[in-house]
Amino acid sequence: MIDLDGKTVLVTGASRGIGAAIARAVAHAGGRIIAHYGRSEAAANALRDEIGADACLPIQADLADPVSVAGLWPGACALTSPIDVLINNAGVFEPAPVDAATDEWDTAWHRVMQINLFAPAELCRAAILDFRKWGGGRIINISSRAAHRGDAPDQMPYAASKGALVALTKTIARGYAGDGILAFGIAPGFTATEMATESLDAEGMARTVAEIPLGELAPPDEIGTLAAFLCSDGARHLTGSTLDVNGASYVR
Repeated sequence: MIDLDGKTVLVTGASRGIGAAIARAVAHAGGRIIAHYGRSEAAANALRDEIGADACLPIQADLADPVSVAGLWPGACALTSPIDVLINNAGVFEPAPVDAATDEWDTAWHRVMQINLFAPAELCRAAILDFRKWGGGRIINISSRAAHRGDAPDQMPYAASKGALVALTKTIARGYAGDGILAFGIAPGFTATEMATESLDAEGMARTVAEIPLGELAPPDEIGTLAAFLCSDGARHLTGSTLDVNGASYVR
């Protein structure tokens, strides 16, 4: 049984999908959630009402805006401190075909890298600076199967950002273990969330499922449970690892 009693966990993108599943799993294990959201205040408040106002504290920040990102960690610490775990879950994907107009290509790359890589890196930096003062902490970065096997040709920014996030995780694990700071990655494949499925028609969904030996998209709850385990005291020597959750659609 996972026991997170007394632990506080900041989850970005907690209002829906994998982030909401992580928040529920952490709360079920006794942890307190600081639930970051970008735009959907209603969804964040619904999550708070579901989990309980004492166990879920919503906080807003626009991860596309570096100034807003810079205020997220201190804002979370002002709600409750110390924070024991940072989970960088929020992410976006935007098509960037090679034959797109240059300004469209550049816009997609900058937005995806800002949200998927630069914002998590900034939060990791802020967390490390405080974790060193507090005697340690944990960072969990939600990457993607695309980090290892690549993605569709028009999703180069997404794959590149997620690959870089894996490298960031490994570097933190190697560099700060002596300070009691542990870093883990989770690399989901296609997951049964709105973000992953909203762009797939019936034919695309059938083709996607056919590539997964288990024959189904990954349930978000499985990723939530894994994240909660990595928050616990039973996973210390997994630091530096990125764990795959893809139904054997990509085995490495």
